[in-house]
Amino acid sequence: MLNRPPLRVLIAAPRGFCAGVDRAIQIVELALERFGPPVYVRHEIVHNRFVVERLRGLGAVFVDELDEVPDDRPVVFSAHGVPKSVPAEAQNRGLAFVDATCPLVSKVHRQAERLIEEGRHILFIGHAGHPEVIGTFGQVPQGAITLVETVEDAERVEVPNEVNLAFLTQTTLSVDDTAAIVEALKRRFPAIRAPRSEDICYATSNRQAAVKAIAPECDRMLVIGAPNSSNSLRLAEVAERMGVPARLIERAADIDWDWLGEPATVGLTAGASAPEVLVREVVEALAERFSVTEEIADHSPERMIFKLPRELVA
Repeated sequence: MLNRPPLRVLIAAPRGFCAGVDRAIQIVELALERFGPPVYVRHEIVHNRFVVERLRGLGAVFVDELDEVPDDRPVVFSAHGVPKSVPAEAQNRGLAFVDATCPLVSKVHRQAERLIEEGRHILFIGHAGHPEVIGTFGQVPQGAITLVETVEDAERVEVPNEVNLAFLTQTTLSVDDTAAIVEALKRRFPAIRAPRSEDICYATSNRQAAVKAIAPECDRMLVIGAPNSSNSLRLAEVAERMGVPARLIERAADIDWDWLGEPATVGLTAGASAPEVLVREVVEALAERFSVTEEIADHSPERMIFKLPRELVA
């Protein structure tokens, strides 16, 4: 295209894969090397279709439940965590299994167990139906946790005992939304026990902060991520709240060019499950229609690394 309009593409940093996602993908790849294909994976290993399809091409088979896994094949549990009943069922069947639950999600699971041992009821801040919420609820006896999704929920939730009360959160929430919910809970229940440290993971917090940092310079914001990815959805919400029209896209083919128009500056980021190759794909698609000047925002690099399961690296 001749006379392409100029476009500054301001790329957020950090963006894309977090340590937990990196670890989960490596676990599937190592399991395929160790056991040979097929290796079964219960649910999407991470919420990204591109990643899932690549692993499927290597021999991973994604299933909804363990009854779809043959007795003689290994199974990997997704990064979002699973209820205790899932590994228990795998053990009862004698299945070889590898748990790819993000260590930061596992930390929340351990906190939940300890709080129940102390006799506390847990108010869990999260989104109904998300795999991480289902997995956390499945760590403790039924009825021991109550879900709180909004400030309105926090204002009206009923608890069995206001003294023996605690809260935990899903790791991929909006930092601002969660702060408002926590404030409401603390106002209603002054004795409520807070987590020892922030439950919202470093990657979620960092990516939201990165969007906030670039949003004032942007006319539009593109967020690469899956529609069922909580942390990706939150990134689009952060931009919108700062007055920047934002769209969540899975890859370059999803760009709505009419919506994009001819902005001076487009912000670009990616959720924690989206690989950098998709960022490059979007930049290349923009460069076909615009005269692109690419700029990566300043940031402090993330250095978090999680250990791989011993059974795969021994």
